[in-house]
Amino acid sequence: MSAQIEKIALFIDGANLYATAKSLGFDIDYKRLLREFQSRGYLMRAFYYTAVIEDQEYSSIRPLIDWLDYNGYTVVTKATKEFVDQTGRRKVKGNMDIELAVDAMEIAPHIDQMVLFSGDGDFRSLVEAVQRRGVRVIVVSTISTQPPMVADELRRQADQFVDIIELQGKIGRDPAERPMRDPREPKEAREPRHTPQFLQRSTASPRTEVEVEDEFDDE
Repeated sequence: MSAQIEKIALFIDGANLYATAKSLGFDIDYKRLLREFQSRGYLMRAFYYTAVIEDQEYSSIRPLIDWLDYNGYTVVTKATKEFVDQTGRRKVKGNMDIELAVDAMEIAPHIDQMVLFSGDGDFRSLVEAVQRRGVRVIVVSTISTQPPMVADELRRQADQFVDIIELQGKIGRDPAERPMRDPREPKEAREPRHTPQFLQRSTASPRTEVEVEDEFDDE
């Protein structure tokens, strides 16, 4: 009798994964990432979470969101919130922890394995709760940077920790295979690189500098 095929769900903290891969100097190939985990069992869902700035005429993350949505991912977004702190600095906040946690708890009774692409220590309690439902949790981040991108308490709570650098050959984009960019080609026609607009430094004056809070906390 053949072994039972494990049911898997991926939970990708978009900004956290972007920061982790960037710190290691490579780009994520989301098509290869999906295929890698499809080969490991029955992939029920691949969730991708990111905040977006909706009042901008063009958001650099929009092509990525559209591509993921049409190529096997369940994309979850919400608008960022903008506020001015006590020093007069304009900040942008976009935290997707609650959305990810709700989806994880809802799908937990139907999966055997949860793969969390994040190093955010705030997810430790979620991992523990999912484990109590009999789900094995794998956390993917890195300890290969200084400081590490993963919180120690999250790494300890996981059933298995995988340093993303070990997966680079399977889910990373090979720069040599990237086609030459044709300026006449619409961006939407290519699989985009993930460069979230809200992670880019604002050109505004210092007192209106845009900052993102709580997007990839690792403490």
